Amino acid sequence: MSFTIQNVLIPIDRSYETVDVQIEDEKITAIEPQLQVSGTAIDGKNKLLLPGFVNAHTHSSEMWQRGLIPPVPLELWIAELYDFSPLDPEQVYLSALGTAVETLLSGGTSVVDHLVLIPGRELETVAAAVRAYREVGIRAFIGPLIQDESLSAGMPAGESEKNHEPYFRSTVATLDLMAEVVSQFHRPDEGINILVAPTGIQLCSDALFEGCIELSDRHNLCRHAHLLETKAQKQLAQEKYGCSAVEHLKRIGYLSDRTSLAHCVWLNDTDIAILAETQSTVVHNPLSNLRLGSGIAPILKYRQAGVNVTFGCDGASSNDSQDLLEAIKIGSILHNITDPDYRHWIAPGQAVEMASLGGAKGLNLAEQLGSITVGKKADLVLYDLTSLSLLPRTDPIGLLILGRPTEAVNFVWVNGKQIVADGKVKTIDVDSLRQELFNRSQWDVHRKSQTVPAIEAHYRAVMGL
Repeated sequence: MSFTIQNVLIPIDRSYETVDVQIEDEKITAIEPQLQVSGTAIDGKNKLLLPGFVNAHTHSSEMWQRGLIPPVPLELWIAELYDFSPLDPEQVYLSALGTAVETLLSGGTSVVDHLVLIPGRELETVAAAVRAYREVGIRAFIGPLIQDESLSAGMPAGESEKNHEPYFRSTVATLDLMAEVVSQFHRPDEGINILVAPTGIQLCSDALFEGCIELSDRHNLCRHAHLLETKAQKQLAQEKYGCSAVEHLKRIGYLSDRTSLAHCVWLNDTDIAILAETQSTVVHNPLSNLRLGSGIAPILKYRQAGVNVTFGCDGASSNDSQDLLEAIKIGSILHNITDPDYRHWIAPGQAVEMASLGGAKGLNLAEQLGSITVGKKADLVLYDLTSLSLLPRTDPIGLLILGRPTEAVNFVWVNGKQIVADGKVKTIDVDSLRQELFNRSQWDVHRKSQTVPAIEAHYRAVMGL
């Protein structure tokens, strides 16, 4: 796996430089003009080389519901999702393949999959996703989505007294399951990483969070969770803890430089200071936050406070896409309306760094990934600057981030292995995948959830609607 990318454009500070980039044994070994070719020569002329981005929060199995659920808030959307979740590991496998392919073809080389588990078939679910990510060759971080409280516990009680049904699996059994998942599937040297990933404060007890902390420390695993995605969750945290969710997570020890937190929409200044102090990472999911009406996360405040921020697509039925470049664009320019001081706005080069190095930091891999640096792993993406969507020749990164790139990804390498060549995924048959996804689904716009009406009535009451 030795190769040299010749005469390629790379960003240098606020400009660009044409160089050769040499890769040997999975790592970048040299970055200079006119290097002696080692292994295969790759023509980089009229192309831009960037570090691979991280799709830092998604739920791959939601692919089966994308485009199906109407515009409703998260608390109602999730009730519909639970009704329609796939119950077949083969569907999990196919949707993970699709998530990986879409991520690769939009500049991503790593994916964080907050994986929804099939009840009673949890290990099969993880095995199906692992098989898919291995076959494609993307770097995968799988966080089985776990909880130990029932769905009704995820909303504030308000004025009502609510008794929640116990969750079908105990806290101890859930932690035992996670220990088994780690034992069977955590293989970072092979590109498969397991995270501890309780869904969030809304559906998890302190005992589950604390068990995850212990498992994380014992195996040096990263931690992941949703955090304060909606106003209802902020209200719920006050009911449960008498303080903010961020203060509570700090108190129990969940926040750290190995912790990434999806959404983070409803945080105050004290919360932001805590995230900076604990070196926790915020994963910005702008498209799902807009689609579900959750709000606009105060990303510019996070950046000014020194909080590490990166981007995620979120699941393919709350977005309903896995186009990482789209998420980065919206996640950058959305904040031009939240702060009139344009000096705080996110420039295209900063967005690239957030999506690459920011994502690596959130996974505790900044020393190995996230920049074109000698000694780092060769997770690289080559963009074709002759693509119509990247013309005329102005600022390549400006066009990539602020434009609407189509068919711009030319080559992708993960750990030095070529996964995409000439815009096509090499490792799997994408036409067969497309056919399988078509055959296993149907147009079904009239199906209605049976669980939403009761949940909707309570939601409207506690939110004053």
